[in-house]
Amino acid sequence: MINLDNAAFNYEDMAMRFTLDVPQGALMAVIGPSGAGKSTLLSLIAGFDIPLSGTIMVGGRDMAGVPPSGRPVSMIFQDNNVFAHLDLRQNVAIGLSPGPKLTPSQAAETDDALRRVGLYELRHRKPGEVSGGERQRVAIARALVRDKPVLLLDEPFAALGPSLRRGMLDLLREVQRDKGLTILMVSHQPEDARYAASHTAFVDCGRVLFVAPTKEFFHAKDLPELRDYLGDWKN
Repeated sequence: MINLDNAAFNYEDMAMRFTLDVPQGALMAVIGPSGAGKSTLLSLIAGFDIPLSGTIMVGGRDMAGVPPSGRPVSMIFQDNNVFAHLDLRQNVAIGLSPGPKLTPSQAAETDDALRRVGLYELRHRKPGEVSGGERQRVAIARALVRDKPVLLLDEPFAALGPSLRRGMLDLLREVQRDKGLTILMVSHQPEDARYAASHTAFVDCGRVLFVAPTKEFFHAKDLPELRDYLGDWKN
């Protein structure tokens, strides 16, 4: 579904070269040290950064020259996923139409997405009137109405406590199963990968060093960089 072949990008003094295959329908966690290139990897797939060389394919289509708006991708960030001056319903509806008025079918789709993420009763509140977890649910609802086959998440639940983060991961898995999405999720929490991901990738120094089904990933013994990163984390 997502294929990067030696996609090159330079960030400050780091030369990044990404090769990665994400199977269709996978929920792949991307873990690794801070500054390793995890966010850049997602940005390249989304089209916010342009590779110097190499190829990026999504759904069998070469993404060279395709702007972010034309890619079959939605992206959720850790912060700034909502517009403070719009209520939650309007924030979700932007995924369907930039204008203030919706068709009846668009209005129904927006409300269905809000119900799906448990926000319908709060739909007329502004983002400043709800919790951080609820704001992230808005972003997931918007991704649902956009109906793109690929969802990228850049540490979307990092600011949430363990219990709320687990609930958000449950919601993500439910949405992924029901919509058949292919998901790539950056996280600094190895337990998030073990709990939710079908596959896990390890990124270090601008390279994808190891990818495996999650059940096998944390049993790997022969990669010093991964051992150093995980340290005493118990799996």
